[in-house]
Amino acid sequence: MIRRRVTVLGATGSVGASTLDLMAQAEATGTGAFEVEALTGGANIAKLAEQAKRWRPKLAVTADAARLDELRDALSGTDVSVAAGDAAIVEAATRPADWIMASIVGAAGLKSAWAAAGTGATLALANKESLVCCGSALIERVKRAGGRLIPVDSEHSAIFQVFPAEAPERVAKLILTASGGPFRKTPREQMVAITPEQAVAHPNWSMGAKISVDSATMANKGLEMIEAAYLFDMPQDRIDVVVHPESIIHSLVEYVDGSTLAQMGPPDMRTPIACALAWPDRIAWPAPKLDLAQLGQLTFEAPDLTRFPALDLARQALKAGGATPAVFNAANEVAAFAFLDRKLAFLNIAAVVAETLERATKAGMAFGSGDACSAALSVDAETRRMAETVIAGLANAA
Repeated sequence: MIRRRVTVLGATGSVGASTLDLMAQAEATGTGAFEVEALTGGANIAKLAEQAKRWRPKLAVTADAARLDELRDALSGTDVSVAAGDAAIVEAATRPADWIMASIVGAAGLKSAWAAAGTGATLALANKESLVCCGSALIERVKRAGGRLIPVDSEHSAIFQVFPAEAPERVAKLILTASGGPFRKTPREQMVAITPEQAVAHPNWSMGAKISVDSATMANKGLEMIEAAYLFDMPQDRIDVVVHPESIIHSLVEYVDGSTLAQMGPPDMRTPIACALAWPDRIAWPAPKLDLAQLGQLTFEAPDLTRFPALDLARQALKAGGATPAVFNAANEVAAFAFLDRKLAFLNIAAVVAETLERATKAGMAFGSGDACSAALSVDAETRRMAETVIAGLANAA
């Protein structure tokens, strides 16, 4: 029986909802018992209220300060306290819990993940941006507080499960797998007219809109490469990416003796969440099972850097170091949302990132003084302004 006091940051998003679904299934099968300390969400007040009524957290928080009354009304008659706004999200992250899921999408999740890292709890990290922007400082913060960081991305969870943390010198390289997204075989000339609806229709995974766009551009794999470098203290030239359309092998670790270990499973985010929730134990739940005979074959190919330049831009950012990965992240986030808002063509997402990186380098953008979170947020804000200027220039040119 796995027992946890849990906080879910980003409960109404894809990963947060999957976390609560997994917990419900574990409780139904008698393998888990959970007390929920806090749930946070965004604009979906109805979903947050539904989750709060089911799990009865001590606190429910919406990031939208203007909708506090709506949340309060939705939870009237319950013993759930309510709050709203960015400061309330951060406060929720610091409440007493022994397991915190950090799954708020984008740089919006950075402050709360940083706050959670200082509590001494196990931090289940699904927010890519906090690690990309804060780097090893986030990992050190978790360690100093007596906690543990466990990655939730399927690729990093896979590496985490087969990586020899006690003897990293045994590892030759890491190999991240990528599905290739919905446009893996689409001729580049046809990618000009790609719509947001097409970009979010991932062939294997059920994800939120922004991460689906990142998968379509392969920027997500670039972000994951940066994360892997920090998580496993691995230089960029020892991190490879291979396209694996079936999304069955989630990543691999190649050892110095020529052995390669892989973690496999059907593409379901609840599996890496289950690993993080129970670690170092395992929790039984009605998980989808892998049937290799029915699957028949697994295929692999090298990523096409001409079709997906964001992957190479991420590698360049990782190689440059300093604030450059945070610049890559912010520029990509601004460009991805501009595409979703139909203000930017699909192929211009990577173009905006490239131009913003070039401008930031010329401007000598770097982390300032203060803690890593504050420094990263400053770079993030400055980069966003720069990226918006680049997008406006493209619009004017058109």
